[in-house]
Amino acid sequence: MSNPEAKKPMAEEELIDIDSPEAMEDPADDEQIAALVAERDEFKDKFMRALADAENSRKRSERDRREAEQYGGSKLARDLLPVFDNMKRAVLAVPEESREAHKAMIEGVELTMRELLNTFKKHGIQPISPEVGDRFDPQMHEAMFEAPVPGTKAGDIIQVEADGFLLHDRLLRPARVGVSSTPVT
Repeated sequence: MSNPEAKKPMAEEELIDIDSPEAMEDPADDEQIAALVAERDEFKDKFMRALADAENSRKRSERDRREAEQYGGSKLARDLLPVFDNMKRAVLAVPEESREAHKAMIEGVELTMRELLNTFKKHGIQPISPEVGDRFDPQMHEAMFEAPVPGTKAGDIIQVEADGFLLHDRLLRPARVGVSSTPVT
């Protein structure tokens, strides 16, 4: 039960020849075409912006994921640094004359420190251990005090109070040092 007129092709007199002068003369068609072209261009621009925004969001989320993976444990690592400092102070606090009597305890603390450093290393945490005589680097060191010390140049490290630490390429904590100021002559 189909409609016989629906399948009937258009008569030739109903077809419009687009090359004919009558087809080209209608200014309403030109305005309509211009409006459709403008609308198409607007949608294309919106589409390209949405595509770029989606790509930027994908890249941003990938970068955030990588950073969270690498630096997500930085708060815990910062909280563990004083534990390392206290163990180091405990070992250094034992006087030389009583080291033999407390040898087992000192060895146990040193083993624990080494294990902590190995765990740090496994998670990308590296110590910054400046030596007396090294140059002060404001990117890696924090000057706790300045003092004129004969035989040194201004900016030389004269004392190391605490090691610093890097988490991958980020400074977790600067090394705390004393720095030589211009020595008094």
